[in-house]
Parts: sequence; structure tokens; C-alpha cells
Amino acid sequence: MAFFFEGAFGTYYHSKIKADEPCESGNLSHPDIVSAIHLEYINAGANGIKTNTFGANRINFPDPEQLDDILSKGCDLAFIAVGETGVRVFADIGPVYLSDQTGAEGLSDEYLYIAEKFVSLGARCFIFETMPGFEPLKEAIDFISENVPDAFVVVSFAVMQDGYTTEGNYYKDLIEQAVCHPGVSVCGLNCLCGPAHLSELISQLPKPGKPVCAMPNSGYPSNIGGRTIYIDNADYFAGRIKEIFESGVEYLGGCCGTTPDHIRKAVELVSGTVQGETGTRKICTASGSSVKKSATTDILRTAEGRKLIAVEIDPPADTDPGFLIDAAGKAGAEGADLITVADSPLARTRADSIILAARILRETGIPVMPHLSCRDRNQIGIKAALLGGSIEGIRNVLVVTGDPVSKTDRSDVKGMFSFNSTKLIAYISRLNEEVFTQAPYSIAAALNVNAVNFDAELRRAEVKLDAGAELFLTQPVFSQSAAENIARAKEVLGNTVLAGILPVAGYRNALFLNNEVPGIDIPQDFIDSLKDIGKQECDEKITLFMAETIGGIMDVVRGFYLITPMKRIDSVISLIRLIRGSENKSEQY
Repeated sequence: MAFFFEGAFGTYYHSKIKADEPCESGNLSHPDIVSAIHLEYINAGANGIKTNTFGANRINFPDPEQLDDILSKGCDLAFIAVGETGVRVFADIGPVYLSDQTGAEGLSDEYLYIAEKFVSLGARCFIFETMPGFEPLKEAIDFISENVPDAFVVVSFAVMQDGYTTEGNYYKDLIEQAVCHPGVSVCGLNCLCGPAHLSELISQLPKPGKPVCAMPNSGYPSNIGGRTIYIDNADYFAGRIKEIFESGVEYLGGCCGTTPDHIRKAVELVSGTVQGETGTRKICTASGSSVKKSATTDILRTAEGRKLIAVEIDPPADTDPGFLIDAAGKAGAEGADLITVADSPLARTRADSIILAARILRETGIPVMPHLSCRDRNQIGIKAALLGGSIEGIRNVLVVTGDPVSKTDRSDVKGMFSFNSTKLIAYISRLNEEVFTQAPYSIAAALNVNAVNFDAELRRAEVKLDAGAELFLTQPVFSQSAAENIARAKEVLGNTVLAGILPVAGYRNALFLNNEVPGIDIPQDFIDSLKDIGKQECDEKITLFMAETIGGIMDVVRGFYLITPMKRIDSVISLIRLIRGSENKSEQY
């Protein structure tokens, strides 16, 4: 027998008040409208309604008294509307979005705070909906289980058509994690997808060990006059909900764009159907996660038995790729294993890294590793770029956060961060299993050996390693402390580090890098030694310094990441020859 949740509250509420205030504020400003909406859904046949508290958290409502009033009033209005009907009231907890700096612990604290409030208000049924991940919910769910023994907890994830959340988590993994948690009663999907795509995703889900919920949007919205508009398609929606029910889903409802009419027609259509099965295999593993690293890949096989050398060359700021192609060919001829292409470094626009990497691969045959920044693409753009890169034969990618947009540019140019670097690594790893199975990407990550708190940097690197990174390219090594951190990195991360080497272009370039580029720490005495001397002497000093740096860390790195300064590819070629020459001497002895 089907259990129906109500449809959308927020979009339906805004269609009535024609204002932009958060719908949760309506608990205080328009309680009559909130109550009327609850009653409409109850009269439409809903078995469960949700408190009007989806966005009620300390981020959206930082005033604690106001937040308490919204949560308390939201519960009161829902319970009054239900009365003696037998309809269940679910304390509604929506996603909380914090800055990356706050961390997972801070996110868990927010969900726990809201759960504690609802428990104190007497809630017995709870729904965590439109969630991008599961891990931050565990503490709140544990608290509910401990304090409400008969609690009924629903967890619903918001995924796009490809099954991934906005944080890059795959829906099958999330369902598995929720199924394995003893405090979860029902788990499933809602929002982002229309009914056809959500139905398709559900059909591919093996039958879990717990009931499944499905609450799709009515469809995909359009923007008219600055307002989000959904199609009035109650009959179509009801037909799709019937299909989902027949596939074995017990808990149904609607999300954005659905109205009491959508729920009424779905209830009527489903009431005469017989529920089917979605499969026979239960999904619950001890680990609760199926994210795996790709198999041994080309990036590590390329230079087996010798140092791997990657050479970074910036793409052009204009339409002439001549230097890039020529420099890549020269570096490859001298023994470079990979050409890396930066992704608009220093947040200054340059030609697309993946397109230019494909051009290099096509014209020179040298393996490439474009940088992929979290800064400039949303999840759709990132996946599109990866698909295009795979079609062009690119098999390696360096995931970086991306240099921030300068404050002076922010009024016109905005950074776009759908992921942080760790989440993007995990996302690509999961795509390797689902999309790039025949030719998975080898994933590299950045490591800042100049970090003030290198212990924290190493901990982040370990998380990246677990997420799927196979190689680490470091910030340029100039100081003794950076060299010591390289050695420490090997102890923790194994033989996965390519040491960044940047042969500065001269005194002014060294001064600029040290004072204006984050993550670079050049000893001042070395910079001073380059001042007021001729070009030849300057080049000799730089080469000697870089040679000593390379020699000091040769035994503790997997290889070197040589960064081309200001189109001076000759400086990089000298270092390639130095490294390869050192290897040849070692073989002779």
C-alpha cells in the first residue's frame, strides 16, 4: 500500500503570496496560509505532511529567537492541521550549506542542533530531504534514535539526471549508506529531477533492505520575468508516480512545482494498482561505500623504473597556440613524460586547459594532464569537460581548487565552486566506475609543501588519497623546510609525490612570485643574489640553485613537476637533462 507525502510547500506557498520572503517565515507572518496549504494536501489524500521548516537553520535564520519561533510555530501549525485525521507530521530538515572552511564537523553540528529542537518539541517522525550527502546526518540521526525510541526517520537525497548530487556523491552509494544505518526507516530520492528521470534512476536501483521513497519535481522549471515557473502537469505527474509505485516504491510524494492537485490525482491513480518489485539483491556492505580507485593507470606506468617528469606550460591568453605546441614537443623530445596545462592560473583567463591538452596530444603524441579547477565550472560543466576530454583521448587530470578571483574583479566575475578539490576527486573516481569504465582518468592532486601548518595539509592529502588521487604535484620547492616536508609526505603518502620545481626567470620574477603568488616561499637571500647581475650569471645561479634543490630530494620523490616560467622552456629543458643525466650516472655505477 502506498504512503503519500505532500507535494511542494515552498513553490506552492510563493504562488499564493507573490513575494520573495522565505516560506519558513510564513509560519510567523502568514500562519493562515501555511495552515491552509497543510489542509489542502491532507484533503488531497496525503498520509504525511511536513512542517514548514525546510530552510529553518542557523545559516538562513541567524537570530536564535526567530529560528526557535519558526521551528516551534511550524510544528504547531502542522499538528493543528492534522488534528484527529491520523495523518503523520514529519519534522522537515532541509540541507545546510556552510563554507568549505567550516568543515564536516560544523555541518554535523547544524543538523544535530535542528534535530535537538524538534525532539524537544515532541516530534516523532523526521525527514531529512534534498540532501547532497549522508555522512553529516549521522550524529543527528543517532541523537534521534537515542531520544525517540519509536522514531520514524526518512532520508531523501537530491540528485541530477546522472544520479549525482551537487557535491558529486552517487545516489547508489548514498542509498547504501542510509540503508546500513540502523536509525533510518526509509530512504530515497527527491528534487532536482523530474518524474521521468527519477523513475529511471529508481529502476536502476537494486532492491534495498529498507523501503524506498520517491518525490520528484513536477518537471523542469523555466524562468519568466525573474520567477521560477513549473508546468501545470498533474495528470502526467500522476501517471509517472504510478509507474514508480508499480516498480516497488512504497513512499511517494512530490517536490518543487507539485501542488495538491498533483498529489490528489496521483493518489487516485495509484489506489487501484498493485505494487511490484525492483529487484532481489539487498545493498549493504560493511564499508557503506563503493568508491574505489581506478586500477594501475598510465600515469604511473609511463615512467616505471625512473623519475616521472611532468612539465607545466601555460595555455595562451590569445588564439595562438604556437608556443605551447612547440614547447611541448621540445620537452617531450628531451624526456618529459607528461605535459600539464594550467587552468586559467591566478584567475586570469587563458585558453581552455582541456581543449589545449587535446591539441597537444593530437599533434605531438605526448601524454597530457590538464588542470581542472573547481573555480569556473558547475557540476554540469565539469562532467561535460571530462566527457569531452575522454573522447579526445585524455586519461589524466590534475584537480585543483583554482586561484581565487581578486577582490577588485568580484563585482563582475564570480568564482563558481560546485566542489572543493577533495569532493571533485571523489566525483571523478565515481565517474571512473560508472562512465569511464573502459578508460578511467588517473587523478592527481595538489600538495602545498610550503603550508604553514603542514600537518593539516598532509591530513587533507590523505583524504584526497582515499578519495581516489594517485599522484600529488607540489607547490614549487625552494626552501629547506619545503624539502623536509617532501620527505615527510613520502612517509605518509607513499611514492606518489612529484616535487614542484620552478626555475625563476630572474630577480624581478622571483620578487613577484614571493610577494604576490600564494603558496610560494623563495628564500630572500637567493632572491637578493639575483639582483643587479647580468643575464648569464643570473641564469647560472638559478640553474645551480635548482640543481641543488633537485639533488637534495631526488631519493624521496616519485618524480618532478617542472613549471615553465614566462615561456622560458629552455630553462626547463636544462632541468630535464639534469634529471635524466643523474639517472644515467646512477645506472652506470
